[in-house]
Amino acid sequence: MDLTGAQWRKSTKSGNNGGSCVEVADNLPGVVLVRDTKDREGGTLRVTPSSWQSFVDLAKQIGSVG
Repeated sequence: MDLTGAQWRKSTKSGNNGGSCVEVADNLPGVVLVRDTKDREGGTLRVTPSSWQSFVDLAKQIGSVG
């Protein structure tokens, strides 16, 4: 799969201090890409859009518990 068109973004909750962050590209058809901001050449996780949405929904639920 050609990833050159991936448009990467960081979470709005991510600071500018170089901490532990991930970047997500969800503009390619049928796939969501996730990578480590500190190691952009280290590999890319590929998931389906529905799996990514399930992860985001769960993270929101967990975040609202505390």
